[in-house]
Amino acid sequence: MQLQRIVRLLIAGASVVSVGLVGCTPAIEVQAERGRLLSQTESTVASRKAIADVQALVKLGPRVTGTPVMEQARAYLIEQYTRAGYETRTQTFTYPKFEDLGSNITVNGQTINGRALNGSIPGKPSARLVVVPNVGQRSDFAAVDVKGAIALVRRGEIPFLQKAQNAENAGAVGVVIVNNEPGELYGTLGGEVQVPVLALSGKAGNSLIESQPSQGTLTVNTRQRTVTGTNVIAHLPGVMQPRVVVGAHYDSVPGSPGANDNASGTAVVLDIARNVAQTPSARQAWFVAFDGEEDGLHGSRAFVSQAQPDWLQGLDVMLNFDMVGVNDQLLVGGSQSLAKLAQATQSDVSIFGGQGGSDHAPFARASVPVLFFYRGQEPNYHTPNDKAVEPQLLDETTQVALNVLQQLLGSDTSDRISLMRRSVL
Repeated sequence: MQLQRIVRLLIAGASVVSVGLVGCTPAIEVQAERGRLLSQTESTVASRKAIADVQALVKLGPRVTGTPVMEQARAYLIEQYTRAGYETRTQTFTYPKFEDLGSNITVNGQTINGRALNGSIPGKPSARLVVVPNVGQRSDFAAVDVKGAIALVRRGEIPFLQKAQNAENAGAVGVVIVNNEPGELYGTLGGEVQVPVLALSGKAGNSLIESQPSQGTLTVNTRQRTVTGTNVIAHLPGVMQPRVVVGAHYDSVPGSPGANDNASGTAVVLDIARNVAQTPSARQAWFVAFDGEEDGLHGSRAFVSQAQPDWLQGLDVMLNFDMVGVNDQLLVGGSQSLAKLAQATQSDVSIFGGQGGSDHAPFARASVPVLFFYRGQEPNYHTPNDKAVEPQLLDETTQVALNVLQQLLGSDTSDRISLMRRSVL
């Protein structure tokens, strides 16, 4: 059997309270009873709206969960979905948020700004500075004396947490991790250590190491506070059990306006919604803008945890879009059958695996088939320079997604095979 037919048999037709969805693209004709597709002119207008969405979100500045800017971003999204014919509602959730209130290291009267690794305890030790050879393996610490000292360690090979634990076990009172690239280092410890941990850019950190300082003061100024995040959910009136969730996160990291990460994905989801708004497709879909992704997938985790098990079982697929506005190559990951289907609809799409760090992951853990659209990292990732995307890449991503939706949800069969509920991240 052809791949498209196989996937249709695997995915199509749960017994849900809605009519069959047909995802559509401007290049494909469908039967009249399945709804009118956008014309090429209308599609071009939708694409122009997508780049306008990115620009509008970027103009707001960094969209950090729990800040007033997010209220403005939500208002914009709600307005756009309403104009497209959808009704919206919000879903709130709370979580403890790690914040860096300004961290640095001072050497010979000069202050070098860095960033506390997410999860680091606060602290302000003044001590000897010791450069640890290589990348901070246990054997590397055995080669130097860091007891009572601040350890300078290069990034690479082993996790940040392991470097910090090795330093703590060797008696260090603080750790500075130097990026292995010139740019800034943003990272998460992923566990507990009882010494403060600072990250420095490769440029600043290597200059510090080369100067061979003997003494310094490490200042890591952090706190944990409870913040409220808000997901925006859009669907047509009466659509209570969709077959597909189409989602992207709309928050960004502090200091970054987040054009590519992730106004691009947010805009593509809006673009898909506009494309299908006048077809029966929209009666089988929910469109979700997740908050709190940058702090640990909190929005999507809250969405899944608050959903009823039967509701999740009624989903055929979750499509997630993250960083799709820069880099020519479109990558897809997630459930293997879905990734292969996406590649079949457009041959230059590449499949990648092992990526669970975005909002599809909580759905996959709940046994919902997922498909993740992504174009890879780029130099402006998580920096103040993440200000622009390429409009044609947004359009290309939308088109591939619409093609996939048509293949997945255009079948009349009601057969469902449990194999498709095995998700591969």
